[in-house]
Amino acid sequence: MHRFFADESGIQNGAARLNEADSRHALRVLRLEVGDEVELVCEPTHYLAGIAVIEDGIVTVAIRGELRPTEAKTQVTLYQGLPKADKMELIAQKTTELGVYAIRPVAMERCVVKLEGKDAAKKIERWQKIAREAVKQCARTAVPEVLEVKKLAQLKDEFAQLDVLIVPWEAARDGSVRAALTPYADKEDLRIGILIGPEGGISEKEAMWLSENANAKLVTLGPRILRTETAGLAALTMVMAYRGEME
Repeated sequence: MHRFFADESGIQNGAARLNEADSRHALRVLRLEVGDEVELVCEPTHYLAGIAVIEDGIVTVAIRGELRPTEAKTQVTLYQGLPKADKMELIAQKTTELGVYAIRPVAMERCVVKLEGKDAAKKIERWQKIAREAVKQCARTAVPEVLEVKKLAQLKDEFAQLDVLIVPWEAARDGSVRAALTPYADKEDLRIGILIGPEGGISEKEAMWLSENANAKLVTLGPRILRTETAGLAALTMVMAYRGEME
């Protein structure tokens, strides 16, 4: 079933309008007509709806019922060390599919990529668009926010707002995602951070800073070394699975 977002006016009197772009896509590309069923997202809820009116190229849908919630109760923010090339696009897309709450690109010691000013703003806008498109494909109702790039040292206060910060580190010899989450097994609305290093990994200096200043849980993801674009997906999947968010 095709999914659309309600426009900025939201739902009024049991009906909602699609924006101009979505209306055009529904009519010209998908060839939808009055009476056809669609899914409508009006954050944070999504609905079963039917096309009721087509006027001046704008589609209005009538709400028929609320659908099962798809958003995770566990709020996971991915702190991703800036990777090279277009890897961040893949990360934004796939972590959105897995249920990430927000994505924060992080400038770290071993990052090759440097993003500042207008270049950073353009990249953030691009990644945000990818996340929004991924939401449409994976039946989510909330779009993860892609936050501005910050240096690791600038995130101390933000890390303090989390219940737990999990840091997969290739030099870690013990500690696991499961063990890091065990003390919070009975807490429903858990705020978790996952910090992933760039291609060169997390330096020992950064790992020690995270442990001492952010109470980070340094963990291993197993005996194999994962690429930066794989590690975040693996850690996020583990968190969601252990928290019962994939059942």
